[in-house]
Amino acid sequence: MSEALDAVDAKILDLIQHDAGLSVAEIAERVGLSSSPCWRRIKRLEDAGVIQGRVTLLDREKLGLGFEVYATVKLSLPNKENLEAFEIAVGKWSEVVQCATVTGGEDYVLRVITRDMHAFDDFLRDKLLSLGLVSNVQSRIVIRGVKNSTAVPLGLISPYVEAGA
Repeated sequence: MSEALDAVDAKILDLIQHDAGLSVAEIAERVGLSSSPCWRRIKRLEDAGVIQGRVTLLDREKLGLGFEVYATVKLSLPNKENLEAFEIAVGKWSEVVQCATVTGGEDYVLRVITRDMHAFDDFLRDKLLSLGLVSNVQSRIVIRGVKNSTAVPLGLISPYVEAGA
């Protein structure tokens, strides 16, 4: 971002990341601006890619999608072509809600959401293992979520710490 973020930007980001449904008028009131300058700041943050999008969080349990698994994946041959093929495939699977390349003995960690253990087994057999790229999968079934946040810790960025955001 070409312009530095200030304390007002930090407050706007904090408000938006905790409640994307706030109107520009509500945000402006909370940060002490009128609507037009507030909207311009939000637009600048969007254009700079700081704000990537706004989403609505859903209750997975109420939707019947309460089965959550963290799966570590080791590829048979982790070369450039296989890594790219794996990442393209993962991008198409709705069950995978997060995927990260990691260090250590595995190549990836996947966060997988399904209806139940049978649906997870179908995912493993029909998608993940049928790629022919995977040599090992270790699954960790989540018993109970303790913390689930989408908020970025803005207080760790030095200008915001000083501003008390």
